Amino acid sequence: MERNINFDKWKWVQINKNDLGTMWEQETTPSGWETTIRRNITNCVKVHGGIDGEMSVNGSLIYRQNVDEEEDRQIFHFYLTSQTLVTIDLEFTAMKQISAEMLLRQLDKCDNAVDGFLFLLGELVNDLLVEIDQFEESLQSLMWGVKKRNEMRTLEHVFTQRHELMICKNLLIPIQELKMAIEEMDFPNVNNGEIFTRTCKRIDRAQVLLREYEQELDTMIHLEEVISSHRGNEIMKTLTVLTTVFTPIMALGALWGMNFKNMPELKWQYGYLIALLLIITSTLLLYRYLKTKGWTGDLLKGKKRGSFFK
Repeated sequence: MERNINFDKWKWVQINKNDLGTMWEQETTPSGWETTIRRNITNCVKVHGGIDGEMSVNGSLIYRQNVDEEEDRQIFHFYLTSQTLVTIDLEFTAMKQISAEMLLRQLDKCDNAVDGFLFLLGELVNDLLVEIDQFEESLQSLMWGVKKRNEMRTLEHVFTQRHELMICKNLLIPIQELKMAIEEMDFPNVNNGEIFTRTCKRIDRAQVLLREYEQELDTMIHLEEVISSHRGNEIMKTLTVLTTVFTPIMALGALWGMNFKNMPELKWQYGYLIALLLIITSTLLLYRYLKTKGWTGDLLKGKKRGSFFK
């Protein structure tokens, strides 16, 4: 349904997408805009002179996105002039950080529709900042989890967090573009106003946080790659050293395990003792040679408590 909100200085028209063409005067928007928004499911921003040369910004904005389901998203469409704001499918009552009553009171204080729209964008960014704060708590837990429980499950958690961060960044980028579009149009009494400045700083704050958390996650991913590579090398080195050290045992065991009729060693009185001494001596000599060459590395050294390379 359509809802007209007439503030003291400007007008806000709220429309449901299903009611397009019946509840809304189409001449208030550019030609063809109704057809465009019916099929648009992605972010887009357009700036132009509008009807009779009036400056306007219109487009679509995804403002909610489920991190688990690609199709589970909320998108609204807008048409903005200095005195009129038309929004389609914007659930402003779903904003978590401000009540609907307080939102309308604050919008009524705005001098024009552009300031009102900027205020709405600021509240959307505020909701996003709360999600980023929750992300920070999870990131702190993950940061210590990499050290305490360095396993595949931790790496999976790292990439899950990286995906969530990408979604938050994807929600913020079109808002940043909208801010730049409004700057480009240079609406009167807007670009230097208090609401514009506050919204810009809020967007910049969100961008800085996302960028820093992105770097932290990339560092964790790089750390996991280094640890995994080191572990793989240690495992291969351990297997190689063990195989080499026990080669004399396997070779001599295979030799004396044969069942040929003429084997002089079978008649030796001290053959068993000689065989044991030969096996032990050859094994120790081979291990000493490997250790002298430095090929055993940290194979027999204990790991420090809390080490990354357990």
